[in-house]
Amino acid sequence: MSTQGYEEELRSERSYVAGLYTRLDAERARVKAAYDSALGANGNAPMERDVSVRSLAREAKRLDVADNGLCFGRLDALSGERSYIGRIGLFDGENDYEPVLLDWRAPASRAFYVATAATPENMRRRRQFHTRGREVADFTDEVLGRDGGADRGDAALLAAVNAPRGEGMRDIVATIQAEQDAIIRLDHPGVLVIEGGPGTGKTVVALHRVAYLLYTQRERMERHGVLVVGPNPAFLHHIGRVLPSLGESDVVFMTTGDLVPGLSVTAEDTPEAARLKGSLKILDVLAAAIADRQRLPEDPVPIQLKDVTVRIDAGIAEWARDEARASGQPHNEARAAFVEIVTYVLTERAIGRIGRGWLTRDDREEWESMRADLVKELADDAKFTAAIDELWPMLTPETLLAQLYTSTERLRAAGADQALLRVDGDAWTVSDVPLLDELVDLLGRDKTADNAAEQAAARERAAEAEYAAGVMDTLKLDREEMDEDVQLAVENLLYAEDLADRFVEVDTRTLVERAVADRDWTYRHVVVDEAQELSEMDWRALMRRCPSRSFTVVGDLAQRRSVAGATSWGTMLEPYVPGRWVYRSLTVNYRTPAEIMTIAAALLADFAPGVQPPESVRACGVQPWSKRVTEDELSTAIEEFVRDEAGREGTSVVIGPPGVPGAVPASETKGLEFDAVLVVEPERILADGPRGAAELYVALTRATQRLGVLHQGPLPQALTGLAETGAPAPAGPR
Repeated sequence: MSTQGYEEELRSERSYVAGLYTRLDAERARVKAAYDSALGANGNAPMERDVSVRSLAREAKRLDVADNGLCFGRLDALSGERSYIGRIGLFDGENDYEPVLLDWRAPASRAFYVATAATPENMRRRRQFHTRGREVADFTDEVLGRDGGADRGDAALLAAVNAPRGEGMRDIVATIQAEQDAIIRLDHPGVLVIEGGPGTGKTVVALHRVAYLLYTQRERMERHGVLVVGPNPAFLHHIGRVLPSLGESDVVFMTTGDLVPGLSVTAEDTPEAARLKGSLKILDVLAAAIADRQRLPEDPVPIQLKDVTVRIDAGIAEWARDEARASGQPHNEARAAFVEIVTYVLTERAIGRIGRGWLTRDDREEWESMRADLVKELADDAKFTAAIDELWPMLTPETLLAQLYTSTERLRAAGADQALLRVDGDAWTVSDVPLLDELVDLLGRDKTADNAAEQAAARERAAEAEYAAGVMDTLKLDREEMDEDVQLAVENLLYAEDLADRFVEVDTRTLVERAVADRDWTYRHVVVDEAQELSEMDWRALMRRCPSRSFTVVGDLAQRRSVAGATSWGTMLEPYVPGRWVYRSLTVNYRTPAEIMTIAAALLADFAPGVQPPESVRACGVQPWSKRVTEDELSTAIEEFVRDEAGREGTSVVIGPPGVPGAVPASETKGLEFDAVLVVEPERILADGPRGAAELYVALTRATQRLGVLHQGPLPQALTGLAETGAPAPAGPR
């Protein structure tokens, strides 16, 4: 294309994209007006208004995010048809709603991501726009279908991976590669495992898959939303803006430590305690701990009633316990059966003594009358209540687990390892969360409290109906004295119950707010990132939250740190989705340049020789370096790195073992990326437990441009490929 031809094309494209923004602004104004109208629509039923407001709010958010990078490409088909590709779809309302901009998730957009010179997908050309704000700055063309072509050439991709990192992960909607697109659009109703080494984009691919599923299955998924589980809050913050940037907001972000609402994780387990808690064998311990609280009295417990003294002995309690356990109900709910049996036996014995010589069972009316009095007397007796609480107490998950952890005797009775013993019983760890979650089901609800709440709600509804009836009475006026608006209001208020409904407070919380607060909320799809770290008990808790078993699982077994984590995907998944999980791998490293990946790959070959490292898509021309320092020089060297990087564009981090000033542990950087990384004392990271090598591998592969290593002892053998320097040499443009 000549220079003049290019400029003419650029003007044409700018005009077209400007027209798209005009449509976007008009649509945004229309939705805002509808939203304002829905908010003020007092004549509608509260539920209908709530649904309308929420729907319009979602649409407004979708249109707002499209303002940035609305249109990023064009496809020219062999037939001559042109299609513009963007974040959302826009239509020509004056021309039978013909699409003027295709949503990137639409089937017709697929060729934009998968067409190559060798397989052009009936396309002649792919054009990619580079924009600044709302204006097209320039574009690049790729002619498809030429002989001898094999791979997709993508200047936009290289520009994206070489760009300095900012705060948070960016979406890749404009640069999705064919390998990634096949996974994003995969039609599989069960569990999809995406495995890939560092920098392969598995996390961002999983998030774009969520956006795709919400687009193609919105009616099925939007009422319950999607759960994204990550390893730590920093990671969730890092990825948190990807889905909103794609117009999707009905997504809940959590760590496994957040699965039980209101619980605060403040402590950390030893590796052995984490291993024990993460195994399914802990289920036997929990069941035994509950059974241990269902006790028999060592000596008969006397209950002094008005006319007789009765005793709860081991025989009565054992019969009641057996019946309660046989009911199959959770512990707290089965307490009613326990109380019923104990009460029945005590009242039978009491009646027998009180009525000895004059009352027989044939006199059923007198017998039952006496029983009713005795039942009430027992229910009001403080000693009887205390005895029941001792023999079959109401338990909360927190109470049971805290008392178990702080008692050698209770641990022994439950068949638990003494490694679980600790001083502060309710200082919860991440490994405790799935146990507490399990106990919610094993213990069940407090029916007494639930019934009281239901009765209070019924009384409140009755009071509201009575008030509404009073309002109706005040409206019985001469209709001729009313204006039209008042007459309409009276006609709408046909029943007192209908008016009462109007006083009921509508739940205006967003889906995310409701889901986070509800332990029993179930999701239509769950994404699990860094899934290799999850224990068997973690998986059990997550499966409970998605009955349809629709998951996208993201991980890399070679990066596993947790002793309770996965050694194979089948071991974790097959018990829940036998034959319903598929595996896909990503092989191209978009983050780590070849110079750094060469060093990391040498370490990988040492601790996971059977794992193939991902192939870097680029080289950066900057060699990673190492420097040996003394203990006195360490702090100064770290400060030099921080000071040098502060003058550069992009992000940086210092990674090191505990005690290194200004350093974060590698575990807190999982899934994150930085322009520059300084790894401090790799020999100590390696020595930190059996998975220290995986931890160091994570540290080495966080950098997108520059990597330095400071070490006091000898450099680990796997890192001898680093260039030793007398001082950290500045590398790369400032």
